Amino acid sequence: MNRFIRRCSLQLAFLLPLGAMAQPAWPVITQQAKPWTRWWWMGSAVNNADLTRLLTDYQRAGLGGVEITPIYGVKGAEDQFTNFLSPTWMDRLTHTLTVAKRLNLGVDLAQASGWPFGGPWVTPTDACKYVAYKTYTLAGGESLAERVFYDQKALVRAVGEPISIDKLTDPIAQNPDLQRHAFDQVRFPKPLPLQTLMAYASSGGQVDLTKRVSADGKLNWTAPKLPKNGQWTLYALFQGWHGKQVERAGPGGEGDVIDHFSPAATQHYLARFDEAFRGRNVGGIRAFFNDSYEVDDAQGEANWTPTFFAEFKKRRGYDLKPYLPALFGNALVGQDTAATTARILCDYRETIGDLLLENYTQTWATWSHQRGQRIRNQAHGSPANILDLYAATDIPEAEGTELLRIKFASSAGNVTGKPLISAESATWDDEHFLSTLSGIKKTMDRYLLGGVNHTFYHGTNYSPQAAAWPGWLFYAAVHFNPNNPFWTDFGQLNRYVARCQAMLQRGKPYNNVLVYLPMYDAYSQTTVRAGSPPYLLQHFDGIEHGFKNLPVAHIAEELLARGYAFDFISDRQLLGVSTRLGKLQTGGTAYQTILVPDARLMPLGTMQQLLKLAQQGATVIFVNKLPIDLPGFATLTTRQTAFRNLLANLSLSPDENAAVCVAKAGKGRILVGADVTSLLTQAGVSRELMADEGLTCMRRKVGPKTIYFIVNQRSDSTRAGWVTLATSAKSVALFNPMTGQTGMARIRSAANGLVSVYLPLGHQEAVLLETSPTAVAGPAYPYATPSGPAQLLAGPWTLHFVSGGPTLPAPVQLPGIRLWTNLRDSSMNAFSGSATYTTTFAKPDGSAAAYQLDLGKVFSSARVTMNGQNMGTLIGPDYQLFLPRNSLQMQNTLIITVSNSMANRIINLDKQGVVWRNFYNINFPARFKENRDANGLFTTKNWSPQPSGLLGPVTLTPLE
Repeated sequence: MNRFIRRCSLQLAFLLPLGAMAQPAWPVITQQAKPWTRWWWMGSAVNNADLTRLLTDYQRAGLGGVEITPIYGVKGAEDQFTNFLSPTWMDRLTHTLTVAKRLNLGVDLAQASGWPFGGPWVTPTDACKYVAYKTYTLAGGESLAERVFYDQKALVRAVGEPISIDKLTDPIAQNPDLQRHAFDQVRFPKPLPLQTLMAYASSGGQVDLTKRVSADGKLNWTAPKLPKNGQWTLYALFQGWHGKQVERAGPGGEGDVIDHFSPAATQHYLARFDEAFRGRNVGGIRAFFNDSYEVDDAQGEANWTPTFFAEFKKRRGYDLKPYLPALFGNALVGQDTAATTARILCDYRETIGDLLLENYTQTWATWSHQRGQRIRNQAHGSPANILDLYAATDIPEAEGTELLRIKFASSAGNVTGKPLISAESATWDDEHFLSTLSGIKKTMDRYLLGGVNHTFYHGTNYSPQAAAWPGWLFYAAVHFNPNNPFWTDFGQLNRYVARCQAMLQRGKPYNNVLVYLPMYDAYSQTTVRAGSPPYLLQHFDGIEHGFKNLPVAHIAEELLARGYAFDFISDRQLLGVSTRLGKLQTGGTAYQTILVPDARLMPLGTMQQLLKLAQQGATVIFVNKLPIDLPGFATLTTRQTAFRNLLANLSLSPDENAAVCVAKAGKGRILVGADVTSLLTQAGVSRELMADEGLTCMRRKVGPKTIYFIVNQRSDSTRAGWVTLATSAKSVALFNPMTGQTGMARIRSAANGLVSVYLPLGHQEAVLLETSPTAVAGPAYPYATPSGPAQLLAGPWTLHFVSGGPTLPAPVQLPGIRLWTNLRDSSMNAFSGSATYTTTFAKPDGSAAAYQLDLGKVFSSARVTMNGQNMGTLIGPDYQLFLPRNSLQMQNTLIITVSNSMANRIINLDKQGVVWRNFYNINFPARFKENRDANGLFTTKNWSPQPSGLLGPVTLTPLE
């Protein structure tokens, strides 16, 4: 049984003696502390009345703000479609900003209708591009008979109705019926412009023939004779139009995606917003948003920009043209093919990353800052070091539920001092219509543990009041909108998240270890495809994509499992770190050590910086071994000599246990060893021992105090006992974010000057702690234990349906608790909404101080009223509530209002053949294959009614 008291904050009075100290106080719940939501404007078919109504609903439910994302439309609403950024669309936006300001709601704006950045104003010059190549072979004395020519093949990929390329006009944005076709990628057949033509001699050397190619592709060159009848291999590079279209675009937003590597393309794209905003008051927009990179989830890579050769030479220090065979995985005379390819690829990929950072992310940020706004960016999926992209972002935003993936965004924010880390949250939490507030709460805990403190639900649909139930819906699985029965209890989840975020937006992150991200090991990986050249780009998305096969993957997992608090850091960020009093100081906070996770390659400048930090007093850890080489190709021998000389100055010797080798470096140390725990222990880094008990935590520092967020995440049952914190404290305040309860925790001294806290935690329960180095007087947190057996509230019960549909079933008298879906009533099986279970009972005998009401199993959330007084809302997974003694009378009326999911009403519509999936673009995908029909789309026709209602048993347990 969960022994934490579940109660409303007004129910504490009976526990406090007169003259007691004040309760530990929650921070003020600000707009920024509340959860926000992505707000889908389908077809931008919005009107002022419904905008006002919905914003009011969102504010009442406890949301702090919205992110407007215009998206594809709804069939039948075409006459209401509004083109993105048109004058009418801007009228709707300014109305929204006015209403939101009155309601104290924040507003962010996605800077595309769909994703990624693109639209009808993106010209072919500014559209994303790819590189194609052809090879030719000539013997000495021969001339090339065929033209140097590359004809781009036609390609049409559409989510909606198929159409042949000959029916389309170039550019694609000029075509009609774009919503109906929902183009994902379009390439028109056309000759591609030549970028360069290089000839490589089998005996060595090369010749640039680009200027010898005429406008019609004729090469005016005769191949010189080579020794031993050698041959010439010609490489012709061409620039292609990638054809990626804006995904899920709404009206007026369809078109080509921009070239993210071109500053002019970014600037021209943003100029369209300046034009639309001119003369409008858009100061209420807090931040502009980018929904991930997602250019290359199409055929081929967007891997080129017209200025690439010049940019490469400027940044890497040599001309790429002599090494084109190596770039494409082929041999160069006198070179080891695999090694040279890896080095050339690394330089190519680093250049792409630089261009993406500078010409897109930083250019966009500068534009926004000049206008008084911020940027919120999902960098994952980019072919760049996403730590650097996140660091250039005002509000880094994560996606996905893996902790290591989340930590890429939070690490960059922590290292560079960003106060807010956001997340696209609960995107596909279970299947459509099966998501529960309990399941979403579990997901939200995952983000909080990963360092997120400013979450965005994904998402909430604008749906007009006139739309038939279930209203307008987005294709992702969780539907945070008033048509969902869980909306009645949604406010409880929002209060929970708001309390957590209010605490976790305070102070600074408190992590001990910087984990070096071995980017150059990743850049140097050559993924070879059978019969094809290696992929030119790597796309990075946490550890899973880009680092999975590298040692950093299992080392980072070990750090998590062992309870070490860490952040990732990039080479670029590391160059800005300094050492003070033995601690590593970043722009955001201080760390005890930096750990290099068995990196093979490391730039000379990075190694020099690590040794400099050690010289200043830092401890630098290398797992397994020191790096063995440098990345890249230019001036390699010179750099390798300098690198070896640098490492030769280190004199490593085993410590007394021979588990770690140590080298003195000025005021600091270099540690090398195979065992991560031994290395960190030697460095003086402590871990959170609670990890061994199935508890997970994250921490922040607020002056001398430490904030802990702790979740019983990996346990399926209640655990109660003492938890030792990796900190010393004279007192600890305990905060329960689900109930709002606060008080001073029971503590005791632990070994090594640490403190232990008594924490009974239910299944998936979370608490917050605030440690203090001084004794703080205050009311004790009211731990409670049973003082007698549980009493069954057997009934009889009255079941009464109060809201929902398609109809309200008739009331039912129940001799005992039953799910309403177990009553074999077709109207109840088709019902989605809320119903009350009512019973009366006598006050139990005895003099218990309080009681715990346990509802047993609930499908899916419940509000409890006792004798006309609201006692609280329960969203699970445990459904237990604290009842003060004085809330019970001699005879008591208990009302439990249960809300189920949307599923049963959807099942009813599907089985009746009612068409509710009436959306353009993607209409309507399932998460799991077993829920797909013959067309591959979502269906519930094979579903049985989902359990709904109160199953119990409902019990009352006396407490002391």
